[in-house]
Amino acid sequence: MKRYDRLKEIQRLDPDKDFLTIYRLTWTYEFPWDHTRALELALYRTYAVPSIGRLLARTAELTDRPQKRYDDTALLLDTVVEHGFDTEEGRTALRRINQMHRGYDISDDDMRYVLCTFVVMPKRWLDSYGWRRLSDHELRASAAYYGTLGRHMGIKDIPRSFEEFERCLDTYEAEHFGWDEGAREVSDATLALMASWYPRPLAPLVRRAALALLDDTLLKTFRYDPPAPSARAVVRGALRLRARAVRLLPPRARPHYARQNPEIKGYPDGYTVAELGTFPTPGAGGCPVPHTARPAAATE
Repeated sequence: MKRYDRLKEIQRLDPDKDFLTIYRLTWTYEFPWDHTRALELALYRTYAVPSIGRLLARTAELTDRPQKRYDDTALLLDTVVEHGFDTEEGRTALRRINQMHRGYDISDDDMRYVLCTFVVMPKRWLDSYGWRRLSDHELRASAAYYGTLGRHMGIKDIPRSFEEFERCLDTYEAEHFGWDEGAREVSDATLALMASWYPRPLAPLVRRAALALLDDTLLKTFRYDPPAPSARAVVRGALRLRARAVRLLPPRARPHYARQNPEIKGYPDGYTVAELGTFPTPGAGGCPVPHTARPAAATE
């Protein structure tokens, strides 16, 4: 198989009917490493919406147990990709995702925005750092895949195309990004988690490299000092050099799923999908977060 043969295979499929197959081929064969980095950035980006960042700070899942939260999120999403929506494993993962979200006061608008980041940010990552860009088939399949995921989660008014997902994301960020002290704590905890995956002497470098990948809007929202232009140039240049090297490699012969990533550290002896995630306590509304009325302008 030659380097672009799998793309040709993808383009022979129907993105409206075969979206799961296309999504698997794209992310488990063509871009597994990039997919992980892009989804990390997608989830990180959501902290800049105060209603999301504040909730994550109050639950303390990302500040007190960041590795477990990272692992559980990646493994639950990965289970659906690997097994599909209509298998026992996929349905169990979806049930766990829904049980966790129903335990908290999350608006439909915030849920829709998070879904948008999963569709849009991988494309933007690959535009900058991928060994090739996504085809129209892959973009259509991604929109169909996450539209299906969103419907299984009960999200309303889901965008129907990649372009609609992108407009929804950009509009929501322009209207809702803002400073929140709790969100900054979650951001700091996430950067510390990423640094913990490397030898301790490298931790400061890893943190600076992560900040160099953030756009100015995110840096301003979290009140981080902007990285030096030279730091940005080095980090982003290194990723583009990696992309050139990957382009010269033979295509992957076997799929690589998130459960195989070295960043997943909390389950060395394996895991059971039904036991992943958090379990809100029944009886007290299932939610440890105080619910407060929101201003009319922020009605969701």
